[in-house]
Amino acid sequence: MRVLVVEDEPLLADAIAEWLRDEAHAVDIAYDGGQAMERIGVHAYDVVVLDRDLPVVHGDDVCRELVGSESPARVLMLTASAEITDRVGGLGLGADDYLTKPFAFPELAARVHSLGRRSRPAAPPVLTRAGITLDPARHQVFRDGHYVPLSKKEFAVLAELLRADGAVVSAEFLLEKAWDEHVDPFTGVVRLTILKLRRKLGEPSVVETVTGVGYRIP
Repeated sequence: MRVLVVEDEPLLADAIAEWLRDEAHAVDIAYDGGQAMERIGVHAYDVVVLDRDLPVVHGDDVCRELVGSESPARVLMLTASAEITDRVGGLGLGADDYLTKPFAFPELAARVHSLGRRSRPAAPPVLTRAGITLDPARHQVFRDGHYVPLSKKEFAVLAELLRADGAVVSAEFLLEKAWDEHVDPFTGVVRLTILKLRRKLGEPSVVETVTGVGYRIP
């Protein structure tokens, strides 16, 4: 998934991002509300982890912008306040979930994963196609019953191809979902990842290239 972490405490923001990247998510960071508004206008996020008390543009206003723009992104709002009125107020703005500081990183990651499922059309918990079985919860892939060890990016790309259910997925879409904003789109990183994925999945190859369009698992 593509996740935006909006938090004005750099150490906490970086720690959240690192934890989510370990879960194979593509993560961008904004350290204030102004940066968040810029990134939201450019990228299509599945989940936004949003601190409520932000400089430049308040977190409430960022949340209103997301809801008003009819973005499919789900919002997990963070706050240092545990007051019920604050939680109710955040949810009233359109936030999908609420988490008070301090929090446990595994809980935050679980909430992000749950919200990400809700931001997309319903998909089975385990993805299967062409003899491939991908289990997102256990981060495991099998082909014809044999375990296939994949890197985080290879796993993320394969998950998007399986979710497409036979449709063609563009390289641009894969970049958007599996890499963060710092990737150079001209490096051929998607093509290289597809080549590695094909090699690891073995013969016969199941990932097709549709010239000038993208990739698919028919």
